[in-house]
Amino acid sequence: MNAAINGAAPLPPKPPLPSSTMLMLRDDAAAGLQVFMVKRNYAIDFASGALVFPGGKLAEGDFDPALGSHVTPGNFAADLLPYALGAIRESFEESGLLLARPKGSARFLDAARVQQLHDWREPLNRGERSLRDLAEAEQIDFALDALVPFAHWITPQNMPKRFDTRFFLAPAPADQIGSHDGSEAVESEWVNPDAALAAWEAKQKTIVFATRMQLVKLARSHDCASAFKAAATDHIISVMPVLDKEAPGEPHLRIPEEAGYGVTSVPLSKIGM
Repeated sequence: MNAAINGAAPLPPKPPLPSSTMLMLRDDAAAGLQVFMVKRNYAIDFASGALVFPGGKLAEGDFDPALGSHVTPGNFAADLLPYALGAIRESFEESGLLLARPKGSARFLDAARVQQLHDWREPLNRGERSLRDLAEAEQIDFALDALVPFAHWITPQNMPKRFDTRFFLAPAPADQIGSHDGSEAVESEWVNPDAALAAWEAKQKTIVFATRMQLVKLARSHDCASAFKAAATDHIISVMPVLDKEAPGEPHLRIPEEAGYGVTSVPLSKIGM
């Protein structure tokens, strides 16, 4: 029974689950800046059927301190380390793109080598193997230095499923080919941010609010170089949308103006579209 109805104190909000999302970028001669996106399986309870970036909640193995000897260090705070590793893992699981190098090498793994590692994707996804297992068995280092923090969003307190999500930008390794996993993601595409937003406006794509806002932010850059430069100099403001039930017409979600998305209020009816 609803706690408010029977007079009991409301239940405290559920703690958000740490999670990571990867915006893998490339330049295309015709389309300009492109980002890799996947369509979520309709059977999944969160954002089913929506176009999203690869990502998900962190795994226990992402926090393994032993991974420190299997990374090329990134230029970000130490508390982001498991989030960055989670972003690399989730991207590999869902898209087959792996930001890693042969141990001691300055170059990314090539497409042929990554293809040999694809049998790791499902065991990683099921939690049967960890990034440490992958690094030790295959003698690779994860390229944290390729990642740039891009955004930080926390699901509103009134939601039944909550995430504390760090978004990262990364360059797609030149000769690797992205491919959806066929399980969590049933389609995949490289898409220009403006084109993705136009498809949402035309009701051709379902793109949830937080994803749309990252596309809005990314669309301000015309190529990878400008996107990474902007992200490297940006001051990230944590965003936890707040429900405003008193807004005219219908309830709205509000986000801080200083977060820099050019949007501060969105009708609730458009959040999950």
